Amino acid sequence: MQDVAKEAGVSPQTVSRVANGSSAVRPETRMRVEAAMEKLGYRPNYAARALKHGRFQDVGVVMFNLSSFGNARILDSIATAANNDDYAITVHSIGRGRDRTIKAAVERMKQLPVDGVIIVMEEQLADFADFQPAAELPVVLLSENPAPYCPTVDADQYGCSQTIVDYLLSKGHRTVYHISGPATSRAAQSREQGWRDALSARGISVPPLYTGDWEADSGYQCGLALAHESDCTAVYAANDQMAYGAMLGLRAAGKRVPEDVSVIGVDDSLAGTIPRLELTTMRMPFDRIGRKAFSMVRNLCEGADVPANVKTVIPTELVERGSVRDLNAA
Repeated sequence: MQDVAKEAGVSPQTVSRVANGSSAVRPETRMRVEAAMEKLGYRPNYAARALKHGRFQDVGVVMFNLSSFGNARILDSIATAANNDDYAITVHSIGRGRDRTIKAAVERMKQLPVDGVIIVMEEQLADFADFQPAAELPVVLLSENPAPYCPTVDADQYGCSQTIVDYLLSKGHRTVYHISGPATSRAAQSREQGWRDALSARGISVPPLYTGDWEADSGYQCGLALAHESDCTAVYAANDQMAYGAMLGLRAAGKRVPEDVSVIGVDDSLAGTIPRLELTTMRMPFDRIGRKAFSMVRNLCEGADVPANVKTVIPTELVERGSVRDLNAA
């Protein structure tokens, strides 16, 4: 900073103001300082800045995997929101064979230059109910269930299933079969429970459950089997990949979609990937979830009050295309 000040003919304080984006610098002076920074290869020292201001302007993001559609969209929206507010993000992936607890994830983040942590709770962790975050490192969870010790945000996974069952029953279907995601997934568990409760609340016997692994091939195998269920006129798959696979499996087994069997998915992940997409789906608001999570943790980092034990629910949206038949119109 001293070298830049000398090169630009200004004080070190002026260089500091320019480096920190202060408006209290005349435009011509700012240009001269920035030219000196460029010439000398100067860049701000964020460790020194943190010592001075008490913050790194960096948020940690903990995820179970980075490749799934929802996680990738959430991470992208967190990164975009952080960039818009002059923050950076540091990503940590919880690998298999590691201590898969909230405490372990936060302890790892304590070793890194971050001001707060967002944890995407793809799986239920053993210490969810009793974890206590440190006062100096605020935590926000992307969680189906509210936590008693920090703010949470998520889409309405359970309510998503209720909406789907209501929608299919309103189209004249007498029951709804379900292809669930893997048992380790929180979202899959909530969607399955919502499906079961929605049918039971209407006095409808819950049909056999089919289980996939989020991949289209597992949906295809379920579709082949579902084609032999005599009362199956409607299938709700827990994500779009499995739903699309189920459509192909049903057709391979001689069923028409939607004339014989209606199919609906969740997340709207195939738009722009599959041409002439006909799959009806429930769109998950991944972008809004990521932005809200970042807003919460940023507010906590900056000393604002964000209530714990309160879940912010982001609503889902039904996207009608051509894979559901209205039996009432037959």
